[in-house]
Amino acid sequence: MHNTSPLTAWKGFSHIAVAMSMAVVAVPNGQAPAVTKPPVADKRPVTDSYHGIQIVDDYRWLENWDDPAVRQWSTAENSRTRDYLDRLPSRPAIKGRLEQLIGASVGYSSLRYRAGVLFAMKFDPAKQQPFLVAMPSPDATGSVRVVVDPNAGSDRGSVSIQFYVPSRDGKLVAAALTENGSEDSAAHVFETDTGKELPDRVPRVNFATAGGSIAWNGDGSGFYYTRYPQGTERPPEDANFYQQVYFHKLGTDSAADTYVIGKDFPRIAEIQLSTSDDGRYLMASVANGDGGEFAHYVMDPDGRWTQITRFSDAVVSATFGPDQSLYLLSRKNAPRGALLRLPLSSPRLDKSKVVVPQTSGTGEDERNRASIAAVVPTATRLYVIDLVGGPSRVRVFDQEGKPLPDLPSPDGAASIDDLLRMNGDVVLFHASSYLEPSGWYAVDGGAAKRTGLSATSPVTFADAEVAREFATSKDGTRVPVNIIRRKGTKLDGSNPVLLEAYGGYGISLTPNFIGAFGRVWLDQGGVYAIANLRGGGEYGEEWHKAGNLTRKQNVFDDFVACARYLLDRRYTTPARLAIIGGSNGGLLMGAAFTQRPDLFHAVVSFVGIYDMLRVELDPNGTFNTTEFGTVKDGDQFHALRAYSPYHHVKDGTAYPAILFLTGDNDHRVNPMQSRKMTARLQAANPGGRPVFLRTSPSAGHGIGTALNEAIEQNADVFAFLFDQLGIRYAPPR
Repeated sequence: MHNTSPLTAWKGFSHIAVAMSMAVVAVPNGQAPAVTKPPVADKRPVTDSYHGIQIVDDYRWLENWDDPAVRQWSTAENSRTRDYLDRLPSRPAIKGRLEQLIGASVGYSSLRYRAGVLFAMKFDPAKQQPFLVAMPSPDATGSVRVVVDPNAGSDRGSVSIQFYVPSRDGKLVAAALTENGSEDSAAHVFETDTGKELPDRVPRVNFATAGGSIAWNGDGSGFYYTRYPQGTERPPEDANFYQQVYFHKLGTDSAADTYVIGKDFPRIAEIQLSTSDDGRYLMASVANGDGGEFAHYVMDPDGRWTQITRFSDAVVSATFGPDQSLYLLSRKNAPRGALLRLPLSSPRLDKSKVVVPQTSGTGEDERNRASIAAVVPTATRLYVIDLVGGPSRVRVFDQEGKPLPDLPSPDGAASIDDLLRMNGDVVLFHASSYLEPSGWYAVDGGAAKRTGLSATSPVTFADAEVAREFATSKDGTRVPVNIIRRKGTKLDGSNPVLLEAYGGYGISLTPNFIGAFGRVWLDQGGVYAIANLRGGGEYGEEWHKAGNLTRKQNVFDDFVACARYLLDRRYTTPARLAIIGGSNGGLLMGAAFTQRPDLFHAVVSFVGIYDMLRVELDPNGTFNTTEFGTVKDGDQFHALRAYSPYHHVKDGTAYPAILFLTGDNDHRVNPMQSRKMTARLQAANPGGRPVFLRTSPSAGHGIGTALNEAIEQNADVFAFLFDQLGIRYAPPR
């Protein structure tokens, strides 16, 4: 459920249109189409008892996707939604505008560097899915060669690359491929020079519950990988748990692969693998579900495993350095992070040394509250990426922790969200801001130089500005809200405002180019606000812990405070305020409109969670008990029940207009969550504002969504918002 944002950096949904240079024509904005009545969802009450409290669930039957009646109801809901959206007169022009804006966009992501070869995932709007390319340098984009193109396997864009890993010599690549956004991936192996696929095929290296990972051995003769139970090894209810590490030797049947480690890991272990530069050491980083606890294990050249850290040690990441050391990011008595160094020759945590201490955390200056997010060790330097409440910076140190001049960031860069070590102390970093296309920059001891890997876009925001302001939450906490608006915007309450947030898993909403989506919204006079709520990691682990488990209500209070701030400063009024979020952000949407239905007029909620008493019964929901809690614990049950959106829908309440979006192949959040919430709301106030359910048969949680489907989703979202907020769409000239 680790998606962050449906509009900016959310890895789930790509807000990118297909590459069609369509002429945008004016479309008359006639009267909005009448909304037909929703299909009837029968009430079939089921009663559960939790800690002596009886809970009645009228729509339990909608959980069973194998029931023909459920499919029939879902199809009828989809038909009703399509009937409404497709009759909105502005939708064709909106879709055309999105396609036009994205038609000239190109970008590169997920960079890897091996033995003089630079690998990247390339986005080209002429293709449905990003594809893997290789090149000799970041400025040699004219010499790019395609290594793996999933588009060649499907003209519908149904095949996607979940992740890839090159071998140490750069000659081979292992790529996890899947279909229709299901995240159930198999590993395929390709030659870098020719793109030829080898016969090797390793099933189930990745799934939506614990994710997946691959790490090549030193000589490239095989790779270690995360493996889910095969065949009848486990009962069906455990098929997506008990992830372990296996080794595959090239040229052999995957059925003969050998076990490496993991039998003693928790049922909800999530494993990531990495190797040292020389290939002699293998590390398994093991997460205890999604709550932010990690343990680390290292295998030495003789095949012996040593456990370096335990969950209780609060070490959240470990990185191999080129100096035969491990660099550990610790939050033990340092919630904003301290950097430790540990020699591989004596891999014991009590032998580690603090290299970079945590920031002071004092005063109103956000820089003093910066939280270490990651470290990249190079030949003689340590590049430390800090989060500063959402924006970021990079500090530079020598290997003993002596400060050096900070990384020279380009003008206007508000977020540095990726940094890649190449040769020596040469690094590439990815810089983003809300209003400028993101760029990849190279640094070799001097100024930052923008490279050919930087994104291109016809979208410009010379007429816009960003204001970083602060709302005050219910308990007095200052909550950042980033407000993107056109210059000269009047604070007279007339502006349509779209407010987005996430608030969970320690995930941070960092500045990211708002692109075509933001341009379409601002062109209609809209203001776009992104809030950095507790539950995220914007100010470190304290910020995260203040919004998880029994403290989750703080997240919703923060969001309401940001909405109130926008109203109090006269950016807008409740009749012009819309909110949007996805996954955990969908839970946020549900809590916000059930707790304060008076504040919002329209809601867009992607793949959200709404029944907090049933979510842990799904495979991925079990992984989330370390973040949300479990109904098995009395205190946690009472906290879950206190905010569970599904259980707080009240009959006769005037709720906002709502568009729920989900996908048939979502293994992270069961689509039944959206079905049940839709049925309950439609029954609660049949004569109120409309509630729509949009279910895509060719998507899952959003990862791997084809461009055609992504643009259709966005056209639907805009058409819905403009109609509900009374915006007469006017195509720009």
